[in-house]
Amino acid sequence: MNNRAQTLLRESLALAPDERADVAAELLASLDEPPTEDPVAVQTAWAKEIERRARRVMAGESAGEPWEEVRERIARRVTWKWQND
Repeated sequence: MNNRAQTLLRESLALAPDERADVAAELLASLDEPPTEDPVAVQTAWAKEIERRARRVMAGESAGEPWEEVRERIARRVTWKWQND
């Protein structure tokens, strides 16, 4: 990551959580290629996947992970990547 990108990252991390979420969403959206599939089919597939996962949780087949642990793991990865680039 070059100096400009590191500066942008530091400034972005100083934003309020909702502002960081907005920035992240915009950055991710900028990487999307034009849709090659029918949006309705994609939405239907996601709805089925969400329902499948919810059923697994309700049946006790999947406990999931606490958000705090997931967030901490992601933060460690981002920090490591940022320090080693």
